[in-house]
Amino acid sequence: MPHYDLVIVGTGSGNSILGPQFADWKTAIVEKGTFGGTCLNVGCIPTKMFVYAADVATTPSHSSRYGVDEELKAVRWPEIRDRIFGRIDPIAAGGAEYRKHHEDNKNVDVYTGEGRFTGMKELRVSFSDGRPDEVLTADRFVLAAGGRPVIPDVPGLEETGYHTSDTVMRLDELPRRIVIIGGGYIAAEFAHVFASFGVEVTVVGRSGALLRSEDEEVSARFTELAAERYDVRLDRKTTRARKTASGVALDLEGPQGAETVEADLILVATGRTPNSDRLDVAATGVTTMDSGHVVVDGYQQTVVDGIYALGDLSSPHELKHVANHESRVVQHNLLHPDERIEADHRFVPHAVFTAPQVASVGLTEQKARAKGVSYVVSKQDYAGIAYGWAMEDTTGFAKLLADPATGQLLGAHIIGPQASSVIQPLIQAMSFGLDARSMARGQYWIHPAMPELIENALLNLPLD
Repeated sequence: MPHYDLVIVGTGSGNSILGPQFADWKTAIVEKGTFGGTCLNVGCIPTKMFVYAADVATTPSHSSRYGVDEELKAVRWPEIRDRIFGRIDPIAAGGAEYRKHHEDNKNVDVYTGEGRFTGMKELRVSFSDGRPDEVLTADRFVLAAGGRPVIPDVPGLEETGYHTSDTVMRLDELPRRIVIIGGGYIAAEFAHVFASFGVEVTVVGRSGALLRSEDEEVSARFTELAAERYDVRLDRKTTRARKTASGVALDLEGPQGAETVEADLILVATGRTPNSDRLDVAATGVTTMDSGHVVVDGYQQTVVDGIYALGDLSSPHELKHVANHESRVVQHNLLHPDERIEADHRFVPHAVFTAPQVASVGLTEQKARAKGVSYVVSKQDYAGIAYGWAMEDTTGFAKLLADPATGQLLGAHIIGPQASSVIQPLIQAMSFGLDARSMARGQYWIHPAMPELIENALLNLPLD
């Protein structure tokens, strides 16, 4: 039973903790799947590479508004797929090779197997190649085991077969028709990808809107625009999945009664759940929320001294940039236990890389109302700025919430071209306490660039 100074479970952001500072620590890494975690292999990076190709594929559909007639001749799915994974797979393999064999890691043991706690700071690793299990103990653990797709309890779904975001990007060929169960960011991004490549897309959602966790006006606008591109079925309960002579079908119950959607394949995009149950964290005394996320304090430590957690396993944000921040916090706290630092989750932004893009930070208007926060609102349409005229964008907007007395920004929400980039100055302002008036008038804004959307939205705030 080998004993370590440190055991890290998971090789996403957890893998970045080990550096030269740990050269005199006896350490181990446990990974049951592919090195690099969700983001590299099945999440942020490959999906955004697909989205970029999808964005290129859609340009002919709207080029005529600029007086340019374009035609989409073909989408070569295998080449798109292989370009993406031809870059990603070697990175994942190289990461594993580096940890296992490079001289920088001579103090690191890599266990390619599934870890599960069986006692206090006691982790049993099971191997798929038939080797006997091995039990590891350690003074300190970092739990960074991520999450997995949620599979809804739909009768017949297992027998019918389905894909998730973990598998759908490696299809051998494009389907003619796809039905997506879910209305969140994963569904929104894949609907855009497949529709852009010529696939007939149906989106089935339980609620009355898509992206319903976004600000209510953003969600409403996105739902409206999505319905123009896809067959969107909202307020639907999926009662059964089944095979048909030509593919698959979902039986639904909705406002108009029973209906059926047929397709070639089903994509389940109903969210993700942390792997705390598979890790059996309770066996080592670690507690979880009702959602399954591991409970941590401001230092990213669990209720058990010396056991830290980070990323999707413990963070309801489930965002790579959050996991990266938390890994830096954990690294510092492992190395400097008497001078620990806290994670900063005050202003966590996110973006949805669909069409149009959506980006958000801070309070939505509905959350501000629920909290009883005093706020004022402003909106600026892309159509009202010169670059918006150039793009002929008539649907995008930025929406800001601010404290009327101080001008401090409380929230920012953008739907439109390059929202994920355009929002960054607002994240910076919130993070460093820059008020709206100072931000708007205390600097130059390049004319006629897209950030004028933000300048005008700031100036439109009805502050005291």
